[in-house]
Amino acid sequence: MRANYLFTSESVAEGHPDKVCDRISDEIVDLVYREATKTGVNPWSVRIACETLATTNRVVIAGEVRLPPSLMKKDKDGNDVINPSKFKAAARRAIKDIGYEQDGFHWKKARIDVLLHSQSADIAQGVDNAADQQGDEGAGDQGIMFGYACRETPDLMPAPIYYSHKILQLLAAARKKGDGDVAKLGPDAKSQVTVRYVDGKPAEVTSIVLSTQHLDESWDSNKVRAVVEPYIREALGDLKIASDCKWYINPTGKFVIGGPDGDAGLTGRKIIVDTYGGAAPHGGGAFSGKDTTKVDRSAAYAARYLAKNVVAAGLSDRCTIQLSYAIGVAQPLSIYVDLHGTGKGVTEDQVEAAIRKNMDLSPTGIRRHLDLNKPIYAKTSAYGHFGRKAGRDGSFSWERTDLVKALKEAVKIREAA
Repeated sequence: MRANYLFTSESVAEGHPDKVCDRISDEIVDLVYREATKTGVNPWSVRIACETLATTNRVVIAGEVRLPPSLMKKDKDGNDVINPSKFKAAARRAIKDIGYEQDGFHWKKARIDVLLHSQSADIAQGVDNAADQQGDEGAGDQGIMFGYACRETPDLMPAPIYYSHKILQLLAAARKKGDGDVAKLGPDAKSQVTVRYVDGKPAEVTSIVLSTQHLDESWDSNKVRAVVEPYIREALGDLKIASDCKWYINPTGKFVIGGPDGDAGLTGRKIIVDTYGGAAPHGGGAFSGKDTTKVDRSAAYAARYLAKNVVAAGLSDRCTIQLSYAIGVAQPLSIYVDLHGTGKGVTEDQVEAAIRKNMDLSPTGIRRHLDLNKPIYAKTSAYGHFGRKAGRDGSFSWERTDLVKALKEAVKIREAA
């Protein structure tokens, strides 16, 4: 493991075109869970895989769903079809909350097409029939998922992605509050932070990149820097900014046209932003728009939960966990742990055994343990799915560290054996 190096991660704001699409897709996931609960439909039966495309004043929502009756209607022939009205309303609310009221992309004026259809019977068979045969739902797809945690920040996240997110979160909050020049920033923005590591620990920031949309066409890069620099410094907190740190604030100059009007957006294109900023492996599956039978989402949450608890328990300073699944098969095919040479008197084998002992990693087990059958996903769609505070509404339950005691005890039992 290298001790001295530079590492960079980027984040994108909620108004980035791809993040607009992630938000709409996750609002629809929440809508389906909410309507199921409201109408007495078992939330365990919810199925949704929703993709969104956004461009100039146009939004297309497509995918497959299994819906509660409240989201259906009868067509002219008396057949049950999807009622688009609530889906369109959810999309418009999301766009408005993000802050788009521009000529090229406006929450009220954009055309929204809803092209959702019923879930594939073949996929449903793979997931549902596994429950009959094995007692648990089968995984909604094959694939590999990774979780990661380290001691670089209070939330046990890598420093570059943690601070890249924080910069944009502070700017978004200030923009929405609406005071002074910062209220003239637009919703679309990207940040990038390069951190110098010394002896394996974050020591200082060597470069800062921020490109942010602004609504005042007279602004240049110098004006934008004057507005945003205080928020950047606040976000970095105690992390030192190097004396020769390079600042690139709106390096191309004017950035007025932004969001889906400036560049088309699509759900699931910011998977490294959503996870660990490139500091850990990624299995390739996106999260937003998917219910939690899809292990792309639920198993990635479980892997982060386990890795964070391993580090929080003091078993290591860094931890990577890989899980793998096959469609229609409930239990993971493999569990892999890497402590990166930082284990505190424990081996990877011991940690793997402790994990198997303390958490059922079938889709059913994950959903139950983390209580995932809830409308809690819209807030995950920007500023990362990890390193966030667990909410009273059940959101970010995978950020809890309530498995620490059990993991410690399991390792001790293993040592004694």
